[in-house]
Amino acid sequence: MKKGITILVSVLLLLALTACGGEKTTGPEMEYGNSDLYTKEEMDAAVAAIRAEFDTWDGCELHALRYAGDGSASQENLDWMNELRKDGDAFTQCIEFLSDFHSPKDEAASSALGVEADQEYRDFRWWLARSDGGDWQLMTWGY
Repeated sequence: MKKGITILVSVLLLLALTACGGEKTTGPEMEYGNSDLYTKEEMDAAVAAIRAEFDTWDGCELHALRYAGDGSASQENLDWMNELRKDGDAFTQCIEFLSDFHSPKDEAASSALGVEADQEYRDFRWWLARSDGGDWQLMTWGY
C-alpha cells in the first residue's frame, strides 16, 4: 500500500510539473553574427533598449532580432544618428539590429503603432547610438 501511494504521488507530481511548464517562452531568436566592433555584452545592452520599446507594443510578438553587421556602423550612419540627436555629446558609435515580428490583430492597436494589423514584419530596422561606450540610445526604427 505504501509503495502504491509513493508511485501515485510521484505520478501526480510529474504531471503537475509538466502542466506548469506549458508552452515554453524562450524569447526571440537572437543572431549576434561576428563583430570586430562590439562584444556580445555591448550588443545585449542595445537589445535591452530595443526590448524596452518593443515590450510597450501591445499585441506584437517578437520572433527574431539580428545584428545587422559592422558595415552599418559607417561614418554616414553615425552622422545620421548625430543629426537625430536632440542634445548631449556627439555620438561616437552606432549599431543596427533587424527584427521579425507579428503585428497586433486589433486594427486600433496596429494603427497606433503605424503598422498593418495581423501581419508578419521582416527585417524591421532598429538604430541605436551612444557616446564613448556609454548607454545605447534608441534613435529610430522602421523600414
